[in-house]
Amino acid sequence: MLKERFALSDEGAKDLKKGIASSVFSNIALMAPIFLLVWFLKETIARFETAGGEGQGFWVWAGLSILCVALIFLTQYLQYGCVYIATYKESAMKRISLAEKLRVLPLSFFSRRDVTDLTTAIMADCTEQEHAFSHAIPQLFGAAVSTLIMAAGVIAFDWRMAGALLWVLPVSAVLIVASAAKQKQSTAISSQNERCCAEAIQEMLENIPEIKAFNCGENVFGKLRGHLAASEKARRKSELVSGMFVTAAQSILRLGFATVILYGGALAASGEISFFKYLVFLVIASRIYDPIGMAFIYLSVIFWTSVRTERIRSIMDQPEQQGDEEVSIERFDVKFEDVSFRYLAENEAVLEKVGFSAEQGKVTALIGPSGSGKSTVGKLLARFWDPDSGSITIGGVDIQAVIPEKLLRYISVVFQDVVLFNDTVLENIRIGRKEATDEEVLRAAAVAQCDEFVARLENGYQTMIGENGKRLSGGERQRISIARALLKDAPIVLLDEATSSLDVENETRIQSALSALIRDKTVIVIAHRMRTISSADKIVVLENGRVAEQGAPDALAAGNGVYAHMLALQNQASMWKLGKQWREAR
Repeated sequence: MLKERFALSDEGAKDLKKGIASSVFSNIALMAPIFLLVWFLKETIARFETAGGEGQGFWVWAGLSILCVALIFLTQYLQYGCVYIATYKESAMKRISLAEKLRVLPLSFFSRRDVTDLTTAIMADCTEQEHAFSHAIPQLFGAAVSTLIMAAGVIAFDWRMAGALLWVLPVSAVLIVASAAKQKQSTAISSQNERCCAEAIQEMLENIPEIKAFNCGENVFGKLRGHLAASEKARRKSELVSGMFVTAAQSILRLGFATVILYGGALAASGEISFFKYLVFLVIASRIYDPIGMAFIYLSVIFWTSVRTERIRSIMDQPEQQGDEEVSIERFDVKFEDVSFRYLAENEAVLEKVGFSAEQGKVTALIGPSGSGKSTVGKLLARFWDPDSGSITIGGVDIQAVIPEKLLRYISVVFQDVVLFNDTVLENIRIGRKEATDEEVLRAAAVAQCDEFVARLENGYQTMIGENGKRLSGGERQRISIARALLKDAPIVLLDEATSSLDVENETRIQSALSALIRDKTVIVIAHRMRTISSADKIVVLENGRVAEQGAPDALAAGNGVYAHMLALQNQASMWKLGKQWREAR
């Protein structure tokens, strides 16, 4: 139950149970001084009543006091190990589990959740959950169990005085539980405002160049100030709602002390209870409400955390792409059959009944206007998404029957938007094949023309390149991406505008590297520039998400279709000169 309720791992659920048990022992140990005090009072009163009768000596009381302190120390030490250390381990594992879960989810999930939202889930939500597990949940259970033990004891001691002492517990508890929905609602609003604020901050940081270039800082920062103010207001309201109910419940608890004084005094005055019993209940009343008051605070923290836990659970419960690890692919011809796809159910279709084949050992080029679905075809082949209908096969095997991790062993991808890690050049290339030796990595880098720019870096291939390779130019980043693909040496090569960020000189060099990469492989090239794919074996033209035409370049160029029209437009664009157009405009 704890595992599902709080989105814990198996080990985390076991550790939470241990933490609850240790908190119970710790709270019971904290009661020991009360029992010792009651015993001391009983003996003191008896000695007065018997005019100096015998009692325990000083060293006995000193020894018992030391024993109480030792017991409290040991139980607190045990609680720290079972609660705090175990919680920090679970929190670290939770973040790793979330990251691993995100790694295997289809990209359709990321189209519904932005990066800031997911970062908040991994960092802030896990931190809130960590606080609840280390400071609230075990202590709440510990306070509840120890209070029940104490309640059973005082009822057995005197049920009338126990009633005066305990009647406030159910009343205040009902108040806190009844406010749960209101507390969760205000917490959800506060959490949403915090995420909006984080998104605005990230957007501002990512777009600093544009803010400077277009001098729009006032608008951007005005929007950011609005988000910060809304987040602060929502947080204050959330804390006010929680504080109001918790304070009210704690105030009701204090009425119990008054009823013990008044009712107990009346019973003692009438001789129905002894002065000693009255004194014992006064001592208990001075102590019993403190852990219960703290329990109400812990319960409020759990209400706050439940919103965060639901967000974490919503990620962990996402369905993963399924497939078989044991499927074997012998040939690597690619075939799309009546493939349709849309990124979101409410969006228009990006691809509509797309069908074509790409043969092994040949180059198949995908071209078409922007937004025609070319890059989507590549991402469906890599199974970053699954099609809504139709099938994609490699060597006759439907790729949906293959687990994505196994499928991607057969595919080398060079995307137009290169993603690099804040690591060395060498390690960024080694991502292509993690078990590759340094010599193999350097060989792939040389073929991809990386040596030229790496020689200018202070530490060569051991140079840290910054977040997403910010120390490198677009062309340098793309050459690293090509080196990765060369190192991976997969039987299917997918090139999505692989040379779009290169100058003419380097593009010529890279094309020779690509020639080595694509030999005897199934190659699918996505391109805008006609000269890039002029030597392709087959061209597939996409328009409005459909296959407009396909065939050999010469045959399509000789026709009167979309390819011939695009070729003519690109030839016309190559004749454009800025100076001539400027003079004509004047």
